[in-house]
Amino acid sequence: MIRLHLHKKSPDKQPYSKLPGVSLLKPLKGVDPNLLSNLETFFELDYPKYEILLCVQDDDDPAINVCKRLLGKYPNVDARLFVGGKKVGINPKINNLMPGYVVAKYDLVWICDSGIRVKQDTLTDMASQMTEKVGLVHGLPYVADRQGFAATLEQVYFGTSHPRSYISANVTGFKCVTGMSCLMRKDVLDQAGGLIAFAQYIAEDYFMAKAIADRGWKFAMATQVALQNSGSCSITQFQSRMIRWAKLRINMLPGTICEPIAECFVASLIIGWAAHHLFHWDVMVFFLCHCLAWFIADYIQLQGIQGGPLSFSKLDYAVAWFIRESMAIQIFLSALWDPTVRWRTGRYRLHCGGTAEEILDV
Repeated sequence: MIRLHLHKKSPDKQPYSKLPGVSLLKPLKGVDPNLLSNLETFFELDYPKYEILLCVQDDDDPAINVCKRLLGKYPNVDARLFVGGKKVGINPKINNLMPGYVVAKYDLVWICDSGIRVKQDTLTDMASQMTEKVGLVHGLPYVADRQGFAATLEQVYFGTSHPRSYISANVTGFKCVTGMSCLMRKDVLDQAGGLIAFAQYIAEDYFMAKAIADRGWKFAMATQVALQNSGSCSITQFQSRMIRWAKLRINMLPGTICEPIAECFVASLIIGWAAHHLFHWDVMVFFLCHCLAWFIADYIQLQGIQGGPLSFSKLDYAVAWFIRESMAIQIFLSALWDPTVRWRTGRYRLHCGGTAEEILDV
């Protein structure tokens, strides 16, 4: 199914010249070695009508110089820089984007994180999916080829465990969307109160998607992945990110408490125990065979999402896969232990239902 949908040329559902205008909202905070090259790919998009709204929170942020460099290099691109943000809630991303959102002139808004890089036809692909009944188009999160084991670990996770739940949820009718790259109808967001209505949440992407779905709109997934290409990567950063995401899911969706049984090692043990009691099969043999089948299926899925040769060896994959699966329970228990999260420069206490409050140091 993944191979059938991803990396294929999307059909021309409407003529290129008649594609709708798009306002790209780009939240920026700090710089990393890949920020300039990532951001430049948006200035080189092959799309008839779009604007780039670069949003930076702090006056002394080095990202401002990167933006000015690109604005000077591409004077014919409709792009503007907004500095200072507007505090309307606890969500720093929403606060940062508010000035750009207010002046966005097109009917479609594309919120896309700073670490994403795109192809020239990425926006064409997304806009082509925005048919009459679709209110949101999202990209499956994946990771670009990079050097180092931490990068391999991220790529294995975003090519195996994450898309397994992400795609399954969308296929079965659950609205599972990450805000890394989302194209949305601005008038529908405005009906829900605009960006300001989601400033009380840390996981604003979930609640924006929910608001769109509650108004009867369908979702579509782009044929191109949302390619993360951060220049900063470590196992500690990956683990912290996974714990933060788990904390958000636990507070938004109580059913998340059952997540561990969907992990390979736990699921294999449970099924092995059941097979032993029902059929008197050896638990350990069944466990190992089930894990092996899972391991192979994950590798096939990873290749399908990659859409080409992997940048690491099968041994690297095996080691990264085993470590990721071994980390799953520890990540979940860490998320249960402490209801506070660190995001960007702030600390927040999460509440049931997804709202949060900022913890101010005194």
